[in-house]
Amino acid sequence: MEKQVLDPCCGCKMFWFDKNDNRVVFSDVRKGNFDVSHYKKNVGKKEIDPDVIQDFRSLDFEDNTFWHIIFDPPHVKSLSLNSVIGFSYGTLDKDTWKEDLRKGFAECFRVLKPNGTLIFKWNEIQIPLKEVLALTDYKPLYGHRSGKSSKTHWVAFIKTSE
Repeated sequence: MEKQVLDPCCGCKMFWFDKNDNRVVFSDVRKGNFDVSHYKKNVGKKEIDPDVIQDFRSLDFEDNTFWHIIFDPPHVKSLSLNSVIGFSYGTLDKDTWKEDLRKGFAECFRVLKPNGTLIFKWNEIQIPLKEVLALTDYKPLYGHRSGKSSKTHWVAFIKTSE
């Protein structure tokens, strides 16, 4: 069975019920461990262990490969990757973030099959959702706010047939 789902920014796979789900290609530009025991007791290490190491702006998959993509790119600009938050979530470049996210959306939709779904996760801690959604020509289907301050958005898209 070919894998039907792509997570191009898997990081520590924090929202996955099964961090080794065999239906999913877990991808990230990073791989490694971060010892957080001196920050949080009984936590130990956070791990980024993707199946494939690649950049979400340039995915090494054929067009129309996946039925479902979860696109959860970094949300914060210029964050140190040597911090727990930076290691866990990654960081956006303060100068190129718009173009980086534009390329990320384009790549995700390129590898998404027609009539496939893309779920986009975004936290408005620094950048409003409307600015990010303006970086793709695809129209969102629906969305939901979550989190303590309702700053995290889950937005669903369907790639319509051309």
